[in-house]
Amino acid sequence: MPSNRPAHFNLAAAARAAMIGHGFQPDFPAGTDKELAGIEAHPAPLPAADGYRDLRHLLWSSIDNDTSRDLDQIEWAERLPDRRIRVIVGVADVDAQVHRGTVIDGHAGSETTSVYTGVVVFPMLPTQLSESMTSLNENEDRAALAIEFCVDESGTASEGKAYRALARNRAQLAYNSVAAWLESKGPAPPKVAASADLAAQLKLQDEAARRMEGSRFQHGALDLETIETRPVMLAGEAVDIARQEKNRATSLIEEFMVAANGVIARTLEDAGVASIRRIVRTPKRWDRIVEVAAGLGTTLPAEPDSKALNEFLLAQKQKDPDRFPDLSLTIVKLMGPGEYVLVRPDQPSPGHFGLAVQDYTHSTAPNRRFPDLVTQRLLKALFAQAPQPYSADDLQAIAQRCTQMEDAARKVEREMQKRIAAVVLHPRIGQSFAAIVTGVNQYGVFVRALQPHVEGMVVHGGKGLDVGDKVTVKLVSTDPQRGFIDFAV
Repeated sequence: MPSNRPAHFNLAAAARAAMIGHGFQPDFPAGTDKELAGIEAHPAPLPAADGYRDLRHLLWSSIDNDTSRDLDQIEWAERLPDRRIRVIVGVADVDAQVHRGTVIDGHAGSETTSVYTGVVVFPMLPTQLSESMTSLNENEDRAALAIEFCVDESGTASEGKAYRALARNRAQLAYNSVAAWLESKGPAPPKVAASADLAAQLKLQDEAARRMEGSRFQHGALDLETIETRPVMLAGEAVDIARQEKNRATSLIEEFMVAANGVIARTLEDAGVASIRRIVRTPKRWDRIVEVAAGLGTTLPAEPDSKALNEFLLAQKQKDPDRFPDLSLTIVKLMGPGEYVLVRPDQPSPGHFGLAVQDYTHSTAPNRRFPDLVTQRLLKALFAQAPQPYSADDLQAIAQRCTQMEDAARKVEREMQKRIAAVVLHPRIGQSFAAIVTGVNQYGVFVRALQPHVEGMVVHGGKGLDVGDKVTVKLVSTDPQRGFIDFAV
């Protein structure tokens, strides 16, 4: 009889080993504690109003994951007389406490990203900073970079500008509860229920985001639906796997971040400042994407066309929702990963094919991504009319390192997702699951169980199955160390 207890496997130790195996240094280096003590003893004072716009009176709020403690951005909006909506995104001024050339900065520049393994977070910056002194925590006065734009009724964002500001987060909110309320599927979160002004503010932000989302899709932004999961933890053990759904609140923040990052990219370009852009190149494997579409009865243009691709995706999502996440994953893989590149002011950016935007950088998450902190320093030097802190060669090296370590972080996170799934499913050996075939190759047949969303290999009874077939499978075995899950039809 299979045990009904989780497999005895140390997921935290496995996560640490995976980090080291992929080139990360999970421990902060010598000298970090001394620098932290100095920062905590002499924190950068809140700037005087001179040179900063005091926006602490605005009804700012943040929306993030339920467990997020490193709050990078806050949002506010107002309706203008011409029915446009003015949006301001406030981004934490991390550089105020984390100076270039310090031990902490050197570690961040080597790691380049926080890594979320599902059981342990390996932060890019010490949590004393990222979750406290450099986080836009509720009811704390903070220095910020404000990114402003106006959204018209067609969804076009214009009049972008960036400047230094003082801000105060009035309400820390979470995606799922805000989305349930916006979508009329649940009650207002307590803070929203207690404030008619906050409720109106969020409704206005949602309106602006929906305008922009519609506009981007019209211009060819891709409506993809890859499946993301997170472990459900109980007393330190992974006991279940929950699917993370895209919703109105996640879309709201995504739209604001895309627009804000566009404003920053153009601000630096207009000022003649070299910068790091975030790009997804025009797919080299477009011919294979054309073949995939043809196999599903759709003819795509011979030359890459994001608008035509998105129309195909929207039609497939409606026609076959069960298989759409797998089609999305196929398209994502054929498009290729995003990367960071140096863009000089006289050089056109390759743009971001998946977002259907030409000007795009990363600037809105400086607590968890190093490129955002670098971009913040470029902006602050521009505002202060000071020499730029990084040469083009510096930025080129940083972009290459960030691309390399982001790829490594994806591998760590994928490995841990498989290990967590193997641990969670171990007590369910012998049970049956509804599943869909996601792959058939020389190694065998692969399926995705629908509840919980986990992938595994068919080790018995898979002959004759093909991608897209719906089957019932029985769980035969799990191997947490290797992240293997074996099914029989």
